[in-house]
Amino acid sequence: MCAARILYGKPVQEAILEEVRQGVEELAAAGLRAPKLAALLVGDDPASAIYVRSKTRMCSETGLDSEAFQLPSSTSTEELLKRIDELNHDAGVDGILVQLPLPEGLDTDVVLDAVDPAKDVDGIHPENVGLIVQGRPRFVTCTPGGIIELLERNEIEIHGKNAVIIGRSEIVGKPMAMLLMHRHATVTICHSRTQDLPGVARAADILIVAIGRDAMVTPEFVKPGACVIDVGINRVADRQRVEEIFGADADWQKFEDRGYLVVGDVHPAVAEVAGAFTPVPGGVGPLTIGMLLANTLRSARRRLGVGS
Repeated sequence: MCAARILYGKPVQEAILEEVRQGVEELAAAGLRAPKLAALLVGDDPASAIYVRSKTRMCSETGLDSEAFQLPSSTSTEELLKRIDELNHDAGVDGILVQLPLPEGLDTDVVLDAVDPAKDVDGIHPENVGLIVQGRPRFVTCTPGGIIELLERNEIEIHGKNAVIIGRSEIVGKPMAMLLMHRHATVTICHSRTQDLPGVARAADILIVAIGRDAMVTPEFVKPGACVIDVGINRVADRQRVEEIFGADADWQKFEDRGYLVVGDVHPAVAEVAGAFTPVPGGVGPLTIGMLLANTLRSARRRLGVGS
């Protein structure tokens, strides 16, 4: 029987959103406008559309203003840059979100770099990443920031612990390393060329996995009692692979209804070894949106002259 502690993201998200609601109410009480998030969605990717709707709904529920701009997949980089420039100069907009991935043919780096760093509430502009490296963030990158909130609000010690991150992406692995380092963890970043990856991972008191491969991290990667944070979300549509991962616990009815099952980058059997772990779904996912709204509130306070 699994004795590991399950770290659900929803309670932490709700706490963050309640703090955002209170912050919006404080602005209103001071006679100031609500913070505003502008979301840019290019193309008709169904998953991206769902994400944007979820973010704008959360804005409404917390008192933030939001506006979604849906542009056709034929939009050129130059046209998208023009729209971003308009939002950069709109005094009523506090945060700009460019929903990724962008359609093929658009230059993602150029587009993201065009967002005003003071409105980059995703926290991924090079200027904002540089501030994170220096330990004085303007905005914390949303997923790593959410993971820190999850750890700290669940009273999981970071100070002096060994933290291993599997994955070196610009939006998770690298900023995650900086945030942990600034909280006095000893941090190791692993990737596809790391030698003896299971052995390196077993040194971790906190193991964070963001590699994008279904159930790649198995119990042999995990030190008994370690805290395991699973950032991945993968759809497994192959019946044999579902059986390999879930065994007798596979929800075949759900598989037949959907045509796939969802699993993280961490194998479910890790729960038998870990001291604490995040489920997929229901773990890290909710925290990203919570941090996006918290960053938008922070931007508005700074722009309205009532916060830093």
